[in-house]
Amino acid sequence: MTIWRPLPRIRVLAIGLAWRGTALLAAEVRDDAGRLKGVRPPGGGVEFGESWQVALRREWAEEFGLEIAIAGPPVALENIYTHEGEQGHEVVFAAPVTLPPGPHMTANTIEAREDNGLLFTARWVEFATLDTTGPALFPAGLKPLIHPPA
Repeated sequence: MTIWRPLPRIRVLAIGLAWRGTALLAAEVRDDAGRLKGVRPPGGGVEFGESWQVALRREWAEEFGLEIAIAGPPVALENIYTHEGEQGHEVVFAAPVTLPPGPHMTANTIEAREDNGLLFTARWVEFATLDTTGPALFPAGLKPLIHPPA
């Protein structure tokens, strides 16, 4: 298992809100012991000179091999958090995305790969259970800003 720590600087992230009915696709976030800490919509860092839209499409292509469409404007939030005793600081753009048809739409879990080669698991999680009977949704404060499509 790889130990992850926040970077000692502010990061700009772009994450995609993919829906299957009222379920949100979210990547598992684990602690150092491998216990599920929560989930986060897939995406990643915006690189210098790159817009959040380009970064979001690139991250989904790299991690899932999928060409997504951005389906609406983003919500933006600042996330100052602690992971395994170390502080992280992010500015996050979270936008609804549309996925192309494929087996990822019916599978309960999807194995994907970070750009550093590490495997991670994403799964469809019922939105209503997030932060209640289900896992915590990261970044904290995202849930009240989003909702499943009508």
